[in-house]
Amino acid sequence: MVVDLLRISPTTRKKFQRFRSIKRGYYSLLFLAFTIIASAFAELYVNSRALVVKYQGQYFFPTYGSPIPGEVFGLDYKYETNYRDLKELWKDDPDNYVIMPFIPYNPLENNYNNHRDAEGNKVYHPIAPSWEHKHFLGTDRAARDVLARLIFAFRNAMVFALLLTLCSVLIGMSVGCLMGYLGGIFDLFVLRLLEIFSALPFLFFVMILSTLVRMDIFVLFCVFVMFGWLGFVGETRSMTFREKAVDYVAAARALGASNRRIMFRHIIPNTFVVIIVALPFAVSGGITSLTGLDYLGFGLPPPTPSIGELIAQGQEYFLQKPWILASVVTTLVVVLVMVTFIGESLREAFDPKRYTRYE
Repeated sequence: MVVDLLRISPTTRKKFQRFRSIKRGYYSLLFLAFTIIASAFAELYVNSRALVVKYQGQYFFPTYGSPIPGEVFGLDYKYETNYRDLKELWKDDPDNYVIMPFIPYNPLENNYNNHRDAEGNKVYHPIAPSWEHKHFLGTDRAARDVLARLIFAFRNAMVFALLLTLCSVLIGMSVGCLMGYLGGIFDLFVLRLLEIFSALPFLFFVMILSTLVRMDIFVLFCVFVMFGWLGFVGETRSMTFREKAVDYVAAARALGASNRRIMFRHIIPNTFVVIIVALPFAVSGGITSLTGLDYLGFGLPPPTPSIGELIAQGQEYFLQKPWILASVVTTLVVVLVMVTFIGESLREAFDPKRYTRYE
């Protein structure tokens, strides 16, 4: 069954070749895939933990391991080692050394050591970008590195949107295919449910739900999926209605093929081409919806890095500290433009009129 779904016909192969010839969409896909893969390993270049520590001839790799107490490296405390201070301590030691990531801060770290005025007092407002302290996009009001939070916020948004799209497609295509294939009472019953769900205002529903239950990332994801799959049902249902009336479905049924085989071997592969075109726009919708909820304070729970939370901070300090809003909005616009380019290129490449011949 899986092999049948993954089998690519010559016509579909031509469509992918057409997509590759559309440069803006093809290169946007490559660049976006590269940034997603790079963000998956963000701890290797955005972290307050060291990449490599050499101490008395022994090597340590703290990045993905459990916390290493300071006493392991000859320090006088038992909590996790401050690797930035350790690097400064060993800067003149030829036998011991510390290799830190390019951005030596984690996205949740409150680094008030760099938030001090001329008298040495702590300040509780964002500071400007500084190459000396390696705050390349400055800090926010809680002394957290903006670039570190932006990278992890991008990863959170993309993972959230991709998983949301995957679950929505699986549920929407399954329900839509069953509605179109079975029809009858089942189709009418699900249509009434769709009308009820479609009438519910998503934003108000989330706001009301947040007052009743604690909104963690799992609950928020379930709410998104509950509304997200509705957009894929109608197209799949109409395509299934059309496909099941074609002669090859009747021939397959006459040869004794089961309903499951007809749906997975014949109908779904012919409807999935239409769904492919909608995938990038579903990802874009997931990113913007999550960003909007984070901006309003109903999204990911703090202190989770999020694009919406950074936009809210950037708006608050826009006149005095414009670098926060400028960097976050630029990142969001670039991501959405790339996703839009991918969607438009897929729509052009998979246009059914281009591959249809009338006889």
